[in-house]
Order: sequence, then C-alpha cells, then structure tokens
Amino acid sequence: MVSGQPNYFPDEHWVNRYRQGFNFQCPHGEVIAAVRSYFNKDEGSDRLWTFDCQATPVGMGEPTECWWDDIQRAGMEWYSTCSKNGLVAGVQSQYFSAVLDREWQFYCCRYSRRCPYSCWMTNEVPTYYHEEGDMVVENYGYFIRGAGTTFSGVLR
Repeated sequence: MVSGQPNYFPDEHWVNRYRQGFNFQCPHGEVIAAVRSYFNKDEGSDRLWTFDCQATPVGMGEPTECWWDDIQRAGMEWYSTCSKNGLVAGVQSQYFSAVLDREWQFYCCRYSRRCPYSCWMTNEVPTYYHEEGDMVVENYGYFIRGAGTTFSGVLR
C-alpha cells in the first residue's frame, strides 16, 4: 500500500505512485476481480492503480500452476491473454518516461478441475484515455483472462 496518495476514489489504497513500478499478487487461490485507475496528465500521463481479489469457486480446485506471462512492452498497442487457459492473479508494471507509457506483465494461474472458456472483451473501459477506470467482475464464476491497450504518441 502507498500512503500519502491522493484519494480520488474514497478510501482507495493505490498500489503505486505516479511514474513508479509496482507488483501486485492476489493471495493463493484468488484472482483479480476488480481494477481501478486514475489518470493524471501532469504526472507524466500516468495512472494510479488498485486491484481487488476474489476467491475462485471451490469446484475449480486449487491452482496447479502459476507463472509470469510474457511482458507487454511500453509505447505500443497490445492484447494479452494468459497462456495455458490461465486466470489473472497478479500484475506488475514499470513506467517509462521516454514514451510516457507502462510495460505490463500478468501473473497467471491454471486450476486443476476446470479450464475457463467462452471469453469476450468487456466494454467497461474508459471512452477517453484520460478518464478514470473502474472495472469490476460483477458475476461470481467469471474471471479476467487478459487485457489490452491502445497507445497513441499524440494523445498522451
């Protein structure tokens, strides 16, 4: 947790400071179920980030394998889904001032009794790059399997 951060969402505990890296992992047997971010152009066009975790259903069993998936480089558009049908259980990111962007890497876990399928992209994303982000998996038994981004050298 970062202390002394401005609270743009009441009682929010940001995992980073502007222009700083972070590493966030859910406890064993939990996956990311909510992502929030707050954009600030004056702080290098960067965002504060926070994540919430949720336990997976008992019927999925225990995680049998967890790993850090491929790094998604800063300064480019990308789309990433956990390999091996994994679920996102963590994330780490570094900020690069040269491109005013972040690189991302996702911590993925695969479960023993069930592989998630039927994926689709949510439309719960900010319309404009500078808006706050607030994405919550509303239904228990639905999971985050990946993420994507757009990058513009003009809109920073």
